[in-house]
Amino acid sequence: MQKDVRKFGNSDKRGRVNTSNDPYLDQAGLPEPALCSECGAVYRKKRWFFDNEEAALLKRDAATRNVVCPGCRKIKDRYAEGFVSLRGAYLWQHEAEIRSMLRNEEHKAMAKNPLSRIISMERSADDMLIETTEEKLAEHLGRALHKAHQGDLKVTWADDHAVCRVDWRRDA
Repeated sequence: MQKDVRKFGNSDKRGRVNTSNDPYLDQAGLPEPALCSECGAVYRKKRWFFDNEEAALLKRDAATRNVVCPGCRKIKDRYAEGFVSLRGAYLWQHEAEIRSMLRNEEHKAMAKNPLSRIISMERSADDMLIETTEEKLAEHLGRALHKAHQGDLKVTWADDHAVCRVDWRRDA
């Protein structure tokens, strides 16, 4: 009988929570090389990454599989794992600056993990609601906003760490 060995913290050893229970990630991996037909992300060595030169080479290679990466599929399906709620008069006085800062933080996160993306950033009444494909991105956006603009920040995680909710508020 073969022992089930999982790497990278996916076991429940010593009470740890599984670090990856994302239904969009294929645990067995994809045949390589693969290229996302939506965003141009490259899949090699069981990892997604952006590399314009390699993507250009793969587009010309007949052996390349064209697929849709998990990040693009989550955006299409509006499958959010992170929710950020921004409130307060200060938000609307500095809306353009805050939106720009959040997009810049998204691009930094995408450089490390192309699957970390903002699904939507919409105004709803007096709130701005942001949905993200990765729960850690939601937490990161909230902490970056708090660091740059202060205010009140509250980060809550679901018991299984599959969903993160971030609330930020600054009135003055």
